[in-house]
Amino acid sequence: MANITKVFSDIDLTFTRKPAGGDIALSYDSQAVIRSVRNLIQTNHYERLFNPDLGSSISSLLFENISPLTGAILEREIQNVIENYEPRAKVSSVVATPDYDHNGYNVAITFFIQNLTSPTTISVILQRNR
Repeated sequence: MANITKVFSDIDLTFTRKPAGGDIALSYDSQAVIRSVRNLIQTNHYERLFNPDLGSSISSLLFENISPLTGAILEREIQNVIENYEPRAKVSSVVATPDYDHNGYNVAITFFIQNLTSPTTISVILQRNR
């Protein structure tokens, strides 16, 4: 019996073309899941037309006073949105460190991707946009 491994693929959001055929390039496996996690973090409620529940209130938290308490709420919100909408990733830890000088948070997200034994860590800088 052959081992079957899942291959995850998503459209590459840089919209580069494949050299042969001119189709849009795809991102595979870990790169596809990392891109999906980043998109989920940046998506607000009601941004997706046919799925208004998808998203989080992360952008509204960025307009609150920067404090460790707001950072803890931000960590919980990020963990919830990934657990609810990205089944390919299992969150291990989320750490949001306040950056008082730049009015934002440095967020480190560690998660496991299905079929991979080593954890994946991404770093995101969250700042409010007007």
